[in-house]
Amino acid sequence: MLTFDQIKELIDLVWERKLQGVEIERSGFRLKIDGRTNPVAAGPPASVTDGPATAPVAAGAQPESVTVAVDDESELTPEDAAESEGLTLLRSPIVGTFYTAPSPDADAYVRVGDPVKKGQVLCIVEAMKLMNEIESDEDGVIEKVFPKNAQPVEYGEPLFAVRPD
Repeated sequence: MLTFDQIKELIDLVWERKLQGVEIERSGFRLKIDGRTNPVAAGPPASVTDGPATAPVAAGAQPESVTVAVDDESELTPEDAAESEGLTLLRSPIVGTFYTAPSPDADAYVRVGDPVKKGQVLCIVEAMKLMNEIESDEDGVIEKVFPKNAQPVEYGEPLFAVRPD
């Protein structure tokens, strides 16, 4: 999840660069910033503060707007997708960095469509310079790999969707 200051920086960036907007989604947290302005606008947008927003507005004019929509539930979470398709999610048991292979020049442990057996190594999650091999909980077929190689993962974050045999 993003902090208040990070959200404020994104709003300022959208405003300064005159972007149409930006949308960010991570671990079920979704933030959408719409940078389009009202046609009858005057002056910069009111700044985001911890207290109530106050900004002078000329009579008959509307302030330019930056709409922020935050949705803690993404439209289709990995959990929803897995449940609707009868898949089992393998989650990260620790916080760390996800790796698909034992070394940069080696082949990935598994790819989408590969059959797996219970106890088979699927990936590595590096935490505090320790390489932790993550094993399959059951027999099945890999249907989806959620994180990208070398991407940070959080505790409980889905790593793989497995179709059980």
